[in-house]
Amino acid sequence: MLIKLERRFGNILLLTLLLMTLVFSPTYAQEQTFIKRTIKKFVSSEKDSTRGASFIVLPAIGYAQESGVEYGIASTYNFYLDKADLNSRTSNITLIGTLTTKKQKNIKLLTDIWTQDNAYHILSELRYRDWPFNFYGLGSDTWLADEDFLEQQLVRAKIDVEKKVAPKWYAGVNANFEYFKFEDREPGGVFEQPDVLGKTGGQYLALGVSSLYDTRNNTTYTTHGFYSRLKYAYAPRFWGGDNFTGSQLEADVRGFHALSSQVTLAGQVLYRSTFGENVPFYTYRDLGGDMTMRGYYLGRYKDKNYATAQFELRYRFIPRLGIVGFGGTGSTFSQQHNLRFVPSFGGGIRYFFSLEHNSTIRFDYAFGEKRPGEKRQTGFYLSISEAF
Repeated sequence: MLIKLERRFGNILLLTLLLMTLVFSPTYAQEQTFIKRTIKKFVSSEKDSTRGASFIVLPAIGYAQESGVEYGIASTYNFYLDKADLNSRTSNITLIGTLTTKKQKNIKLLTDIWTQDNAYHILSELRYRDWPFNFYGLGSDTWLADEDFLEQQLVRAKIDVEKKVAPKWYAGVNANFEYFKFEDREPGGVFEQPDVLGKTGGQYLALGVSSLYDTRNNTTYTTHGFYSRLKYAYAPRFWGGDNFTGSQLEADVRGFHALSSQVTLAGQVLYRSTFGENVPFYTYRDLGGDMTMRGYYLGRYKDKNYATAQFELRYRFIPRLGIVGFGGTGSTFSQQHNLRFVPSFGGGIRYFFSLEHNSTIRFDYAFGEKRPGEKRQTGFYLSISEAF
């Protein structure tokens, strides 16, 4: 995610400044003028025949009452590890970092690497987050009036390594370490309910396995193909107290079908689960964000299980621009809290900053449900790459 603007309560003013300051491709002839190169990189419908890399930086500035002035960058570098192989998939490295005048920090480094002959698929994430967030309670029936403001510190290091064991099929291992620390700014709220475990934070190391079947024609902007990934991890009792011990399961299935040379129908079904004894709330699954159930504050509904389905109708009317309509539904749930499916729908614009890699900047506006006595939940998202 790059930037998210959510007009939820009317008490947050966030100004986003989006400026493309750098796009780099080493393949253009040195004698071309800067203006011609810039126009070609941003406007031209012509592909780079040398299969060169692309690099983009998006500076951002914002403001919120709880964080003060926020400033930082989001950048992504797309490349092929084997440019000679026309079947080589796009690899990318993404860095997102923002700071605030109240000394808060959010820094994330992501990699998605496909090696030579697509023999290995390697995913990694390094993240440090010192940032407040809103807690509404557990389950799928929380209310805005119960909003509880928490300070949070998060350290995350994760890696997935998958090896091709058959055509289109990968099997692999994964490791995920997370450390959390929380502080309740307003004691006496919903955060102090007895069913909320792990109030001061905790840490865990989960080790697991995964299986991926992937026939997509392109990993950045897919127009046809199928994707199915199953992932399981177990966190042993390395630490006592409220530290998590248990299992995590995720199933992600996607399908893409080209209705014409310009129109694609895409769909996704996603299930995530956390189970074990005395599961702390920081390992619960969150509904919302910029990838699934757009229109909801990430974590507005939080529980041990999360299921969602979404679809997109994508129309790329010229090589550099496209529009999208999307819709979906989802719910968190557990033995203590029933399923309550809520809607998500909206539309957006796509700008393709790299035609070689089909890499996009995504502008989405989404609507969620309108609960009695509350404003309709909505969200505006500026992101690098597609939602799925």
